[in-house]
Amino acid sequence: MRVPVPPAPAPPPRPTARGLLHELRRVRGAPPERTAFALRAALTMGIPVLAGWLAGDVAAGLMATIGGFTALYCGSRPYAARAIALAVIAVAFAVAVMFGLWLDHWPWLVLPTLVLVGMVATWLCNAVRLGPPGAYMFVLACAAGTAMPAQHLDPWHAGLLVLGGGAVGWVLHTAGALFQPRGPERRAVTAAARAVAASIDADDAHPDPHRHAAQALRESWQMLVGFQPIPARRHGELERLRALNRELHLLFAASIDAHLSEEERTGMQQRVRALSAEAMRPAIRRPATLPATAIPQGYPHSWTLLREGLLPGSNALRTVLRVGLAMLLAGVVAGALEVHRAYWAMAAALLMLHQGFDWPRTLQRSLERTLGTWIGLLLAGAILWLHPAGPWLAMMVMALQFVIEIAVVRNYAIAVVFITGAALTIASGGRPVDDIAGLLLARGLDTLIGCACALLVYRLLPTRTDAHTLAGGIGQCLQAVGRTCRVLASGEVATPEARAVRRDLQHRSFLLAESMDEAVAGPAQARRAAAKWWPGVSICQRLAYRVLAACWDVERNLVDAPESDASAPALRPEDAAMVAPALEAQAHAWLHLLPPPELPELPVLLEPDLPDLRRFLASQLRQAPSG
Repeated sequence: MRVPVPPAPAPPPRPTARGLLHELRRVRGAPPERTAFALRAALTMGIPVLAGWLAGDVAAGLMATIGGFTALYCGSRPYAARAIALAVIAVAFAVAVMFGLWLDHWPWLVLPTLVLVGMVATWLCNAVRLGPPGAYMFVLACAAGTAMPAQHLDPWHAGLLVLGGGAVGWVLHTAGALFQPRGPERRAVTAAARAVAASIDADDAHPDPHRHAAQALRESWQMLVGFQPIPARRHGELERLRALNRELHLLFAASIDAHLSEEERTGMQQRVRALSAEAMRPAIRRPATLPATAIPQGYPHSWTLLREGLLPGSNALRTVLRVGLAMLLAGVVAGALEVHRAYWAMAAALLMLHQGFDWPRTLQRSLERTLGTWIGLLLAGAILWLHPAGPWLAMMVMALQFVIEIAVVRNYAIAVVFITGAALTIASGGRPVDDIAGLLLARGLDTLIGCACALLVYRLLPTRTDAHTLAGGIGQCLQAVGRTCRVLASGEVATPEARAVRRDLQHRSFLLAESMDEAVAGPAQARRAAAKWWPGVSICQRLAYRVLAACWDVERNLVDAPESDASAPALRPEDAAMVAPALEAQAHAWLHLLPPPELPELPVLLEPDLPDLRRFLASQLRQAPSG
């Protein structure tokens, strides 16, 4: 099951004026069901405005639309988990608006408090993988709430209005459960099937399809297991999808074997397509119940991800620090220039940095945001001058939100034009604006200041991935391989403890790949480290895939055919005493960049990858140190 080491990945091209302009014009494809998502978002924004008009208080209705941002989150999660997450988000928006209104009475607290809120929100949203728009909307809710001319509303009253808008978003975003209660889970399984099919067809010299398939399978297991607050019903649809996903995973593990014949691969492809089609149609017969030992786990526990987000020297922590420093700098600069409500600039700075993009994408996103905003100011000025009222205002807000959600995944710069129009329309509170030109200039300067500060801070705190980072990632992955080999040698690969060990190995493999991606897209020093250490990363990932595939092979025999005459396991109990110390010693050498010790005679499973890793590290240490 050896996969050849591919050549080092080519670094992304350095940003050029031509490249930036090309990206500005590029229109991408929309994901499935985006129109339905956009309609839900539009209704979520329009209903509160109509309710406010009917109640005789349009400003209150527009305040409630802030809660409608709830509908932008968790669009792919299963409905039960989505309902819980959206309820928490709606409450968080209400608290953010109340907090912003309270801060308006204590101006000296605004800057440090919003910086802290932005940093904490970035850490939490990234660690729990909340997804776009992430931390930005929470800070924006705080800023937008204070910008509205709604002085007649007490903070608690505004909070209740925002909570009401969140309730509208909650209802619309979970209503699909009435029609396709397992629709998100089905789509996750079919997405995993597509990735597995691509992996089976892929050239073994290029491991990216294997990595993408492994990631898609992890996402699907998270959907089928991790995002399921309600236990699966016996012989129900969730159990059926879990069984299909498990067979997909078994096929993926078997396809890692480079010695498969063309006929075997064709048969696998046909089975993958059949499983994908079966996932999307209703069950014809009741599925068999999978034993508890046959159900893998999804993401690591939230506490683990939260701790990883604060590890000293990690790029996740670096993202949080960038956000804090950029927000602080944007607030100080905007305040020095006496820009009204300077924390809009702070929100713009956070928006550029909170997702942890590399430098080319951060530069591109800043350019798109700035140009889109300044063009969008013309649209916003026209809307504020026309001053739509009543149902026309609701229709305007809905139309803007619909276009935003359609455009944002296809061309961000175009979407920002309409985002600017929607934001200033909502912030007007439905009232005439006396100084439209002054308002537009202030918002344009806010965006310019925020984006400029974000870019400056990124250059001050660039991505840090060097030889020690990559070698340390390999060492941690080898430690996880050692723990998994002990489980494999024992034969108990399907217990909850064993599944946690296997999940940790997979997670370490993904973290190592992410470190390499960050290095490839990083500054010159990081790119040099990526070019030099790429073979070691690739060999380590290859070893991790082989060990995980061996675990699935043993599990297939334990769960699916316990009475059959299984082939000899990849590791035997007597191998553990030799394999575990050898892997630990090699891991120690990688973690501290020390000369690796000699290896004993190894089982076939670890040949030739572990010796290749040892030889590669020894050769690197004999050369001049690399950054």
